[in-house]
Amino acid sequence: MKKILSVLIFGALPTFAFAAGGHSDGHQMQGHDMSKMNVSNSATGKPGKASNATRTIELVMNDSMRFTPNTINVKPGETVRFFIKNVGKIPHEMVIGSASEMKEHAAMMRKMPGMKHAEPNMISLNPGQKGALVWEFTQAGTVDFACLISGHMEAGMLGKIKVG
Repeated sequence: MKKILSVLIFGALPTFAFAAGGHSDGHQMQGHDMSKMNVSNSATGKPGKASNATRTIELVMNDSMRFTPNTINVKPGETVRFFIKNVGKIPHEMVIGSASEMKEHAAMMRKMPGMKHAEPNMISLNPGQKGALVWEFTQAGTVDFACLISGHMEAGMLGKIKVG
């Protein structure tokens, strides 16, 4: 399985993480259907190519269990690079998907605390860490995003991407 790629640039800058494939942190995933959250091309869109990104949107995660901004507007067909910062003192993540998929996956994460994500539609960041996720929004509608670390989504750490 691939793991989150962390790169320390010049030794003095914060660590950057990039979305990749697979789950990490030593959790056994046998018997768990991760394909529902490994979105490759659905109503939520598909992984984008950085070279096709038309803009970068900065997203901040914090310990008040909020994303800033929590509502984002994009155009159908647009590829967006999300530049995500965890300004909190605990780990957070951004997961793009449907509300039903995320609720199901959050329930699984409650059974497996500490599970880290490394799928194209997910990024986990430690405190102070920054990372990037590139996503192509293929059709009009509303796409959800949330932090699926146990209790975070339930505390309000979620948002909407309006594609239209």
